[in-house]
Amino acid sequence: MILSNLEIQNALDKGRLVIDPQPSPRKIDPGVKYCPYNTTAVDLKLHNEISIPKAGTFAYDLTKPGSVSDFLARNSKKLFLTEEQPFPLEPKQFVLAKTFEKIGLPTDKGPPYLAARIEGKSSRSRCGVLVHFTAPTVHTGWNGHLTLEIINLGPTTFLLRPEMPIAQLIVEQVKGELFPNPSQFQNQSTPEGLP
Repeated sequence: MILSNLEIQNALDKGRLVIDPQPSPRKIDPGVKYCPYNTTAVDLKLHNEISIPKAGTFAYDLTKPGSVSDFLARNSKKLFLTEEQPFPLEPKQFVLAKTFEKIGLPTDKGPPYLAARIEGKSSRSRCGVLVHFTAPTVHTGWNGHLTLEIINLGPTTFLLRPEMPIAQLIVEQVKGELFPNPSQFQNQSTPEGLP
């Protein structure tokens, strides 16, 4: 069951869902042009830290020992965006970014548990920009920033600005009990997935 915007806010108030800092404003009032709470999702913003994987003669081999996060960190260039210096994402260029918000789906409140999916926004995809593709699931028990895999498949440059709405979080109720199985990226704080 997908949570409505009011149920998302209720889950935030009860601590069953953590989004830090919390998106605001919570509703549309006269004079408010933007509300991050859509009917069944909440917008997340782009952090100012991005990572640009370097081209090289190496190959990704996830069957080898070692952390993919460490490998990406060693083979990427880190950049920090400012409003005055946005990042020009060129056609066919791929970057790793992270959400401005830290997300938590705690298990200490007991069932029913929550899980989520992070998805792109249609206004970005209409420009040819894919945000967080192929791995949208945010599992129950998750805590940390969410990594965004962003690629520009459009015909022209797309500017990435810090704190621009970049993705949306869809929150769902989980049926039944579960056992903990933390992600290798639990508590990540970098786009590559390092703590």
